[in-house]
Amino acid sequence: MTHTDDPDGMADAAAAPVHASPPAPSSVRAVNRMPQGSKRFAWIGTALGLGLFVAALVFLWHVLSDIEWAELRSAFVAASAEQLWAAIGFVVLSYALLTCYDALALKQLQLRVPYRTTALASFTSYAVSFNLGFPLLTGGTVRYWIYAPKGLRASRVASLTVIAGITFWLGMGLVLTWSLLSASVAVAASTGIRLGLVNLIGVGVAAALVAYMVFVSLKRRAVTIQGWLLELPGFRLSLGQSLIGAAEVCAASAVLYVLLPAGHGIDFEIFLAVYVVAVMLGIASHAPGGLGVFEATILIALSSLPREQVLGALLLFRICYYFLPFILALALLGAYEITRRLKALRSVLEPEEPLA
Repeated sequence: MTHTDDPDGMADAAAAPVHASPPAPSSVRAVNRMPQGSKRFAWIGTALGLGLFVAALVFLWHVLSDIEWAELRSAFVAASAEQLWAAIGFVVLSYALLTCYDALALKQLQLRVPYRTTALASFTSYAVSFNLGFPLLTGGTVRYWIYAPKGLRASRVASLTVIAGITFWLGMGLVLTWSLLSASVAVAASTGIRLGLVNLIGVGVAAALVAYMVFVSLKRRAVTIQGWLLELPGFRLSLGQSLIGAAEVCAASAVLYVLLPAGHGIDFEIFLAVYVVAVMLGIASHAPGGLGVFEATILIALSSLPREQVLGALLLFRICYYFLPFILALALLGAYEITRRLKALRSVLEPEEPLA
């Protein structure tokens, strides 16, 4: 992800009940509508997210009112060439790993699509949805636009999107478990959270991951998510999802980590825990890219560092991870549409071969 916006709208899907069901003939099919109670909980979640977003804006307003703008400008331009190139490298790695989300989903759906098509659909859908928000609408539309000519129906694109979202959350859970348990003492000291609570959260997330792996290992499983019946990947593919998702989250967090001011003295394991929590809060706020909430969380967690320097790193992070890929995605989508229309025009203009 990645990416402080839920890549595939799985946070919204989580508002719906999830029940074990027998596998469907196809990977995803429509079932009964969402119960009224679930709709009520969805509205509560939206209200809480809005409240979180407003609270983050208030916090940022107080922070910015005390900022020395000259120092912020100096911090923004102080990043070395080595830092910028390292950040760009991790951006490329992160988006390359995001293409594996779609590749694993296509494997689960037993669909054969050329990797160049998968890479184009994955990269452009994530780059667009990260910036515009509403991932099920924006990212799903881009995916369908590219996958439909390859024969994928809307229901298959929907199932692909949800399975890719599961990859993201499995990776987030694995990274959070590792960072909390491997550096629990340092995380507790840097965040002010009691050591016992840090360990409890780490063990709890680990237990949830193990329970999920056991759940999908016993037999073929299907769940109902927002009125759709989805067959879940088995143990081997779920394990691959966890590892790919964890690697992608690490790459995305490394973009911001290498942009932090030199000599900050924060271990990467500690920063990973902070980053994952900031991403989750950003997703809960429903703001595009977690804008505002992500920054507020990072500023609070890294309060020991100069605020101007952290803000400068956050601005560079937004440019490197969000703005530049978004511009590239728009260019690729434009080139894709022009190429597709030229091919269609050529097929119309070329005369048919006479029958022998």
